[in-house]
Amino acid sequence: MYSAKETANRYMETGRGKATMPLLRMLLMGVLAGMLLALAAVGAGTASCMVENPGTARIVSALVFPAGLALIVFLGAELFTGNCLLIMPVLEKQISFGRMAVSWAAVYLGNFLGSALMAFLVCESGQMSGFSGAVAGNVIRAAVTKTSLDPGKAVLLGILCNFLVCAAVFISMMGTTVADKLLGLYFPIMLFVLGGFEHSVANMYYIPAGLFAAAKPEYAALAAAQGISLDGLTWQSFFLGNLLPVTVGNVLGGAALGVLLWGAYLWKGKRA
Repeated sequence: MYSAKETANRYMETGRGKATMPLLRMLLMGVLAGMLLALAAVGAGTASCMVENPGTARIVSALVFPAGLALIVFLGAELFTGNCLLIMPVLEKQISFGRMAVSWAAVYLGNFLGSALMAFLVCESGQMSGFSGAVAGNVIRAAVTKTSLDPGKAVLLGILCNFLVCAAVFISMMGTTVADKLLGLYFPIMLFVLGGFEHSVANMYYIPAGLFAAAKPEYAALAAAQGISLDGLTWQSFFLGNLLPVTVGNVLGGAALGVLLWGAYLWKGKRA
């Protein structure tokens, strides 16, 4: 495995590659990542709905969800939250702030398109009817919970989440084999799910999926029978009440880790 300092230096080349990628490719790789992470959310949600105890259900979800980042890393897709580490080559003057901003915007849009498309396809496929509609109820409950978050808390939960996600991305780069990379990314992602932290790209699946499900009378009836109120579940509450503050938090958390890694392994090393 590479050391943390070696990985920080290697990320400079990776960051340049990400920032100078053709715009259409950025978008397409973002769509792919959004679809892959959404599928991990489908798996995690389906697995957790089989468990009645909420704590055990959270553990089951945390064990399954890291499959999403594993697929993204191994297929070379582009994930907005992981790309918050691009602050490192910006600080090292390897890329410009503008290049980073363009990359973030294109990948973010791609992530949204891929995640929302997968949410629509999963809902229309009937997959949510599984376990007598328990999957649909689980999806709607998650969406309602997320859109009911206090925006300030959503920012803080976003910071905590992406600190761990970017740690997972960085640690996976330290590996030299598939097993190394998988083990490196697994535990930070497991921890963010266990902690109930907020991930903007995951929410691009969870909340649209809940909205699509709630629009179907049979799923809305199931939610009502479980005492889930759909009054606050709207596209406006998704974009403004959750996605915006969570995205701000994700940027702050990921960039904070990037600054710390740059300071520890690049800035100090150049002045040693």
